[in-house]
Amino acid sequence: MSDAYIFDSVRTPRGRGRADGGLHEVTALRLSALVLDALRNRCEIAPDAIEDVIWGNATQVGEQGGCLARSAALASGFADTVPGLSINRFCASGLEAVNLAAAQLRAGLGEAYVAGGVEMLSRVPIGSDGAAIAVDPTLAMEKCLVPQGIAADLIATLHGFGREDVDAYAVQSQQRAAAAWEDGRFHKSVVPVRDINGLMILDRDEHMRPETDMAALAALKPAFREQGEGMPGFDAVALMRYPQLERVNHVHHAGNSSGITDGAAGMLIGTRAFGERYGLRPRARIRATARVGTDPTIMLTGPVPATRRALEAAGMEIGDIDLFEVNEAFSAVVLHFLQAFGADPERVNVNGGAIAMGHPLGATGTMILGTLLDELERRDAATGLAVLCVATGMGAATVIERV
Repeated sequence: MSDAYIFDSVRTPRGRGRADGGLHEVTALRLSALVLDALRNRCEIAPDAIEDVIWGNATQVGEQGGCLARSAALASGFADTVPGLSINRFCASGLEAVNLAAAQLRAGLGEAYVAGGVEMLSRVPIGSDGAAIAVDPTLAMEKCLVPQGIAADLIATLHGFGREDVDAYAVQSQQRAAAAWEDGRFHKSVVPVRDINGLMILDRDEHMRPETDMAALAALKPAFREQGEGMPGFDAVALMRYPQLERVNHVHHAGNSSGITDGAAGMLIGTRAFGERYGLRPRARIRATARVGTDPTIMLTGPVPATRRALEAAGMEIGDIDLFEVNEAFSAVVLHFLQAFGADPERVNVNGGAIAMGHPLGATGTMILGTLLDELERRDAATGLAVLCVATGMGAATVIERV
């Protein structure tokens, strides 16, 4: 088997996922092609050098449908002989694109891939593709399915995280993201987005609110209380699965949940022989990957078993990992991870996360893996783990080690 190495990683800034967001005028196709071209040009590889483009996006409809991966390859400077594969594991789509590329390299299927993802939430709203989990009552009733926000509040209730706990974590995310941008920690990998005339559209994550404090968050009403306690009454559905609870404590709101944003990210992944051919030095080896299914009601606990499985595959313990990136879908997701492993908060999401900078669903997994790699290099640390919770009760994780 061949090892899979990361040679380069790039991402766009995250734009606010609404009509007045910085990237709203840009299509998913164009943003994806920009990332593909940035990787090819930075690494100076031939147009036909890669085996495939594996691209994640969570809402594959309209301009994000029709195998966007192949469309992006055609719109980029890669040769027409490069195919494309679009995949969807909801929020972990970008990470699974990387994991799938690594698996194919280990199996001897080619020497190099570009893997990543995109989501333009200002143009293609969440859920606009339809889903059985949302529209088929036979599945929803049998599995006690509830919206993600209710699931996040359920995690907080089960594990004892109060409103101050989740708000304090959100403030920390904002502070860390602002400090990271101020210190230039993202400059290595962020590719500015320009219009056809070369004028700047966006060169910085625009969802951040560094002025956020506990008082500001305390003024926000819980976002999911009404749909939980009122109609359609999802709290009652959740309590059918968790009858040991008297009620669901609603603590999450827009300020301690991931931001809705646009963005794209990609990685060039290949064998050592490929790197030698192009004079590229590997930045990291993909040591292990994992994916799991979990209880679909509470839905967002997947990072814990996915981490355990990835560590087992790597032959490692939690203490062997220098840095962690745990996607900040909601504050309670990260707090649950910290509680489950007794992990050091100073080694988890050290540059902030999706609460501060946003969560462009199909791209986020690749983004946090790239952020992890950059920070490992900045600190001269060795090993890192990136992990995400996934809708309907899944999780995905990747362990990397610097070369």
